[in-house]
Amino acid sequence: MKATVLGGAAASLLTISAYAADLGISPAPPQVVVPPFTWTTCYAGLHAGGGWGHKDLTDSVGIFTATTGLSSANVDVNGYMLGGQVGCDYQFTPNWVVGIEGALSGGNIGATTTIAVPALADTASFKSTSDFLASVTGRVGYAWDRWMLYGKGGVAMVGDRYHFSDIDQIYAFDGTEDRLGWTAGAGIEWAFTPLWSVKLEYDYYWFGQRSVSFDDSTIIGASLGAPFIAPVNITQNIQVVTLGVNFHAPPW
Repeated sequence: MKATVLGGAAASLLTISAYAADLGISPAPPQVVVPPFTWTTCYAGLHAGGGWGHKDLTDSVGIFTATTGLSSANVDVNGYMLGGQVGCDYQFTPNWVVGIEGALSGGNIGATTTIAVPALADTASFKSTSDFLASVTGRVGYAWDRWMLYGKGGVAMVGDRYHFSDIDQIYAFDGTEDRLGWTAGAGIEWAFTPLWSVKLEYDYYWFGQRSVSFDDSTIIGASLGAPFIAPVNITQNIQVVTLGVNFHAPPW
């Protein structure tokens, strides 16, 4: 009985298909189901932007002051940074996203300030340069479809170079350091395809105060037994705005 019913149904379908073909009616195309967009993926990308900041130099020991006649200085820095980032995100609700990201930038955020040294009736220059910024941060985002607003924060590192000298090059102090601190920022990201996105981001870096050893191997340094080492306290912060692009691996 079942075989008879199934056979009749199949024959009916064939008859209908043949009749539709005779009338020139094409069968309905198969429907393609497009999966909804998700931020759950890992990514890698590049970024570029500009930065600015402030650095304060103070001599709390007195060795630098006795040698140069200068006890404090400050400089406002600015410049550019280029770099890359890698990370992973997980969208655990229709709107909320969490993730982790590592970033590394190289460039030049610095400036040179001319300083009067009345004690020695002299003029000196203080140059500060930040060569790189690195960070490992967590981020939390609020997404609506392919747009996401996010905040981020974590640990950061900066690489700095300093140079301080008088106009006659009687003394010339140099110092370098890699310093740990923290960073916090926010941004907006737009996925213009399922695999590519662009983002605009602001980050604030705070590196606090740290003692940096300046060494002088010029005339004064040689007379005191070169290299002459003078510890100086430096306090600094940096702010950066970047535009970036990310390639996202296919969703998990």
